[in-house]
Amino acid sequence: MKKEWIRKIIGGILLISLLTLGLYQPFREFMTIPRKVVLFEGDHYTFSKALPVSATVFSPDNSISIQNGKSAITLGGEKPGENQVLFDVAGFPIKKVDVQVLKNFKVIPGGQSIGVKLNTLGVLVVGHHLVDTKEGKRSPGESAKVEVGDIITKINGQEIKKMSDVTPFVQQAGESGRPLQLVINRENETIDTTLKPLKDKNEGSFKLGLYIRDSAAGIGTMTFYHPDSKKYGALGHVISDMDTKKPIIVKDGEIVRSTVTSIEKGSNGEPGEKLARFSPDREVIGTINRNSPFGIFGKMNGKSDHKLTANKPLPISLSHEVKEGPAKILTVVDGSTVEEYDIEIVSTIPQKFPAIKGMVIKVTDKELLAKTGGIVQGMSGSPIIQNGKLIGAVTHVFVNDPTSGYGVHIEWMLNDAGINIYEKAETPSKAS
Repeated sequence: MKKEWIRKIIGGILLISLLTLGLYQPFREFMTIPRKVVLFEGDHYTFSKALPVSATVFSPDNSISIQNGKSAITLGGEKPGENQVLFDVAGFPIKKVDVQVLKNFKVIPGGQSIGVKLNTLGVLVVGHHLVDTKEGKRSPGESAKVEVGDIITKINGQEIKKMSDVTPFVQQAGESGRPLQLVINRENETIDTTLKPLKDKNEGSFKLGLYIRDSAAGIGTMTFYHPDSKKYGALGHVISDMDTKKPIIVKDGEIVRSTVTSIEKGSNGEPGEKLARFSPDREVIGTINRNSPFGIFGKMNGKSDHKLTANKPLPISLSHEVKEGPAKILTVVDGSTVEEYDIEIVSTIPQKFPAIKGMVIKVTDKELLAKTGGIVQGMSGSPIIQNGKLIGAVTHVFVNDPTSGYGVHIEWMLNDAGINIYEKAETPSKAS
């Protein structure tokens, strides 16, 4: 009986000790140290040292260095590799952290205004209309259960690439009285349906009862260019159709140079806008092969004078390295000259998985506020620079506060561009 009481007392003391330790601020800070740290060659990661903790490399391979200071422990990325760091107190191991060092990586920041031309995969249905027939007003498209946002990819077994491909099928079907066999893409689902065109009594032509579109155009801002692969990223957000509000599924597209002609200043409840025109020669400077939640991506045309190579290559910061505080954006507000403006990183989220809203930013530059009122449409994609590194891009403005908006972390844009920053360095082959 006595032994049982002793065990209960010891258990109670241990429980109280653990609870007390959990409330101890230095211990809580130490427990927030991530289980994995990713660094680039030459970068450093610092842990605050609130406890008498020391760190050692688990299996020394010279990929990382450690500085055990009085108030902090600093890990340095020396060369590409993977390792582990062991934290201990008075010789007792208490935590193990995986450390991955990536090879040095740089891209050229953009900021240039670009014109964007997208061609859809098939033709996009953007609305229904009624055909005025002898029997009354009817919509063949609605009767066939074709929905706004559908993409017509085939008619009678033939691929449809542009609007002009549709007209011959419509007239032939109308004259023969045979319905069209449509293949439709609806949110990644393939649907087969039949549609019988009706004759407009006033115009004498046969119609589908659908409004369709095969392309879209607009302006945006270049974010980065990777000279080794010639790949680029721009906009920082998906391009959606103005009528359906759904992302455009891209067959292909082009980017051209663009010149900003004027600015419609933003105000509370009313976002502003860059007004721009495509360059007079309409020379294509790059292709578009992807329209994703993180922007548009493709390859630059090496023969074009896109002026990106005039900028200095910069290293990048991963999401966990971005800090709250001052930063800068590169963008164009007049003509084609890229200028630098001050902003503040209000908040940032270290993200383990791709997400579009990684930062909240606020424009603090008096000159930019005077010109634009803050973030305006067309500024999306403007690169964000902090401590000499490219950390992301401007994406959205807050409608009720045009001085502020969202930013996306650069690593997710690079990922969607098909650039693997986590690629392992090649190990030299052994001599035989």
